[in-house]
Amino acid sequence: MNTNYQIEMERALARIAGSARRPRLLLHSCCAPCSSYVLEALTPHFDIDLFYYNPNIAPLEEFEHRVAELERLVERLPHENDIRIIRGDYDNAAFMAMCRGHELDREGGARCERCFRMRLGATAKLAARLGSDWFTTTLTISPLKDARLLNAIGMELGAREGVRWLPSDFKKRNGYKRSCELSAEYGLYRQDYCGCVFSRRERDERVAANS
Repeated sequence: MNTNYQIEMERALARIAGSARRPRLLLHSCCAPCSSYVLEALTPHFDIDLFYYNPNIAPLEEFEHRVAELERLVERLPHENDIRIIRGDYDNAAFMAMCRGHELDREGGARCERCFRMRLGATAKLAARLGSDWFTTTLTISPLKDARLLNAIGMELGAREGVRWLPSDFKKRNGYKRSCELSAEYGLYRQDYCGCVFSRRERDERVAANS
């Protein structure tokens, strides 16, 4: 039986709304456009540490551009609660080493799962170190990302580190559509590849095939 992770999140948020204390969430962010709707949806419920940890992104200039857009979004997005950006280390060499043997995988395959585990693993460890009440990721907003896989990894890592995973499928309830609207409203840079050299290669192949 398939789990509806959007409904699971709504149930968790309803329980949080009934508590006397506002919890703190460590939110892994892949980019500003994906974070826009997610922040809009979650800031009423949490104080948020926004963890920009994406060693998959290449080149470095792309990494810097995306984090600058995230900082600009947080400055402009209306919110009453605390949002703090935590910038993770950029170690693309470690990402490339992790991908060894999976260079020819198509996007969405085993290499992507390893990438998810790398980024969410670092997020879970940081959440435990910070004493966060919950952690989750913006990645489930993408129509190209497998929400079932991401939630399974998150729950596994949360259990290992002793931090609650907030289930999500942010693309539901028109979440992806809303992220596009917010990106247009704030003039956010929307990249046309996931971030790594492999996704950029696939982008280039699509462009060449359609030219």
